[in-house]
Amino acid sequence: MSRKIILSADSTCDLGPELQKRYQVQFMPFHIVLGDREYLDNVDITAKEIFDAYRANKTLPKTAAINVGECVDYLRQWTDQGYEVIHLNLGSALSVTHQNFLIAASMLEGVYPVDSCNLSTGTGHLVIEAAKMIEQGMEAKDIAQALKDLTKKVHSSFILDTLTYMAAGGRCSTATALGANLLNLKPCIEVENTSGAMHVGKKYRGSFSSVLKRYVNDKLNAYPNIKTERIFITYSSAEPEVVQMVKETIQEKMAFDEIFTTNASCTISSHCGPNTLGILFMTE
Repeated sequence: MSRKIILSADSTCDLGPELQKRYQVQFMPFHIVLGDREYLDNVDITAKEIFDAYRANKTLPKTAAINVGECVDYLRQWTDQGYEVIHLNLGSALSVTHQNFLIAASMLEGVYPVDSCNLSTGTGHLVIEAAKMIEQGMEAKDIAQALKDLTKKVHSSFILDTLTYMAAGGRCSTATALGANLLNLKPCIEVENTSGAMHVGKKYRGSFSSVLKRYVNDKLNAYPNIKTERIFITYSSAEPEVVQMVKETIQEKMAFDEIFTTNASCTISSHCGPNTLGILFMTE
């Protein structure tokens, strides 16, 4: 008889409490250090509080990976009871957390860390796929392998309204940010689904709303075999009417069974700033 399986992911998968409950996922939060205090991502701090702190005193938080000891303690609560654990991590190009979970897994039995090679609800897609496989009765090791094969079918990107936060965090130069802001450029950040690394794709010009409509059409036109089971609209912050406009643009273009709207975690939001929004989907 197969052992019971716990499905887990770090807090950057951005599924939110409703989907966490629906797919029975356990979350391990990243650390957020703001000023002289340390918080747990999406547990005792929100993205809004991070943005408010930056507006007030130009202070951005530091994000900290989950260390090996924490990984072991977190996993052991289930392995000691005879469970197997499938745990999905933020892409290894972005954090050492996956490596730390691999080390922890080597100290325990029945733990299968998976590098999502992605971020945010790009990882979230894989979490949902894992939940479906568990429900179908697949073995944990087979699920882990299947997830590794699926990473290249997840497509994630975001539009940034401003590069101010990227510059403040040292991820682009102040001159680049100033130039982009003056020219009203909105860069599309693409996620490489082989590692989770990010690069700048197309640069749009115009208002945030007009750019988002063009971006959505561009992305949905780029792939002939999009999986229509689900798509995510994920954002750090956005006006409700903007989110609704993106949803309607998707619906005009393609019929998805479900369109999920989710908030990006503090870890993701602190790097990209407010008014960042992306669509994340899979291909067949």
